[in-house]
Amino acid sequence: MNRKSTETLVGLFVLLGIGALFFLALQAANLGNFSTEPTYSLSARFDNIGGLKVRAPVRSAGVTVGRVTAITLDPKTFQGVVTMEIRRGFEFPKDSSAKILTAGLLGDQYIGLDPGNDDRNLAPGATITQTQSALVLENLIGRMLFDRAAEAGGAAAKP
Repeated sequence: MNRKSTETLVGLFVLLGIGALFFLALQAANLGNFSTEPTYSLSARFDNIGGLKVRAPVRSAGVTVGRVTAITLDPKTFQGVVTMEIRRGFEFPKDSSAKILTAGLLGDQYIGLDPGNDDRNLAPGATITQTQSALVLENLIGRMLFDRAAEAGGAAAKP
């Protein structure tokens, strides 16, 4: 093999490596999906959004049907307001519910939509009223430790 073909192969290998790193960066930033499908907006209010981030997936039955586009705080109710863009092909009944779920034990959080049974669908710009906030692992551990300490203190007080 001559020197020119070796340099060409090394250059091609470096370009493939840069392309792979770019693809990995897009996937890690949740930007790998450049969909231009028409969407409509829905919002939901949560008492605690946990670690939910903008661009997090919105899933129903495990299928990604949209993305979170904005997270704000309502200054009157002090609730987190999550705005989502849902693909037009997916319409949900008015009595659908939204939950903040975690992918795996310590994975990223996403919105899970559970369809209801109403005959009418949510209109674009509607607010989902039935919500369940994020389950924060630190709160669960703290509550468990507090309960154990209370049980231990109660057991020690008994003669």
